[in-house]
Amino acid sequence: MPGLLARYEQLIADGQLQPDTDQRRAAVRLDALQKELEADAPGGLLGQLFGRKKVRPQGIYMWGGVGRGKSMLMDLFHETLGIPEKRRAHFHAFMQEVHGRIRDARKDVVGDPIPVVAERFADGVRCLAFDEMVVSNSADAMIMSRLFTQLICKQGVTVITTSNRPPSDLYKDGLNREHFLPFIDLIESELDVLALNGPTDYRLDRIGDLATWHTPLGDEATAKVREAFFRLTDFAPEDAEHVPSEELPVGGNRTLHVPKSLKGVGVFSFKRLCGEARGAPDYLAIAQHFHTVIIVGIPQMAPDKRNEAARFVTLIDALYENRVKLFATAAAQPDELYVAGDGSFEFERTASRLNEMQSSEYMALGHGSDQ
Repeated sequence: MPGLLARYEQLIADGQLQPDTDQRRAAVRLDALQKELEADAPGGLLGQLFGRKKVRPQGIYMWGGVGRGKSMLMDLFHETLGIPEKRRAHFHAFMQEVHGRIRDARKDVVGDPIPVVAERFADGVRCLAFDEMVVSNSADAMIMSRLFTQLICKQGVTVITTSNRPPSDLYKDGLNREHFLPFIDLIESELDVLALNGPTDYRLDRIGDLATWHTPLGDEATAKVREAFFRLTDFAPEDAEHVPSEELPVGGNRTLHVPKSLKGVGVFSFKRLCGEARGAPDYLAIAQHFHTVIIVGIPQMAPDKRNEAARFVTLIDALYENRVKLFATAAAQPDELYVAGDGSFEFERTASRLNEMQSSEYMALGHGSDQ
């Protein structure tokens, strides 16, 4: 099987990718890592010389804005890596599995269960690849340094991950962040940090001809946001029933069910987001976790829907301030959603933001309130 770099260059030659300096630099480094891992395999060159792996190859942390090609390179890396002892996972799903394994380990382990959990994860795995590393809750932050120290330094697992943020910005302003700082030190000492932060958002190119606000409600509007989802995630539309869901932590012990969640894109119904009792922490968790949000079924709100309108204002504020891309199906244009009732005057600012969020200038902004 051709290696990553050969496949990457072929995609450029075929016109499927554009030449990109940052991408190629990362592809060269990933290709070198592939060769190290394959040479250290039991049947590889170093395996033949020493009978077992002597040195753990240095892992990689790729970060950059949305649409810079991180996930594409990760897909190529995993697909072309010629060893069986590999695993690729979405980071959030992996951490959910970690918490489950910790609970199970505590039933029969005296003391700290982390070393045991790490050993079990490392069984049969030499290379662990994550997409979209993001830390949005203290429960993950509290265990990540200890867990990954065990995986990388004790178990010898090579870790490759992507993130929208540089290591120093992970869990920024998070609760008890001081407990998380050793994890940042671990990344910077044990992984090569590569920036993919070029000027071109290739994912945005894929949706450049799609409108973001679709009205009136109906099959046509639904089809438009569905198309946006599949363009953004590269998921096969014919396999739509297998799009994963997610339980997003939103504070305390609460989670929010996300019916469709993939590669930083979350799909929600207005009824779930604003028809139920929710507050700013819920909406902030969504805005920080997803670079793109799709909301379906936004109604025109009469005066008796003032609570729903107020929640919608808080939701849009969080999305706007974190520069989240929004696709929506709605019963009316933003200026006509809530024109009478308590808070309707304040709603005018929300309508203005919704109109701005449809602009090419807003769509070109990077995700995150600090960018």
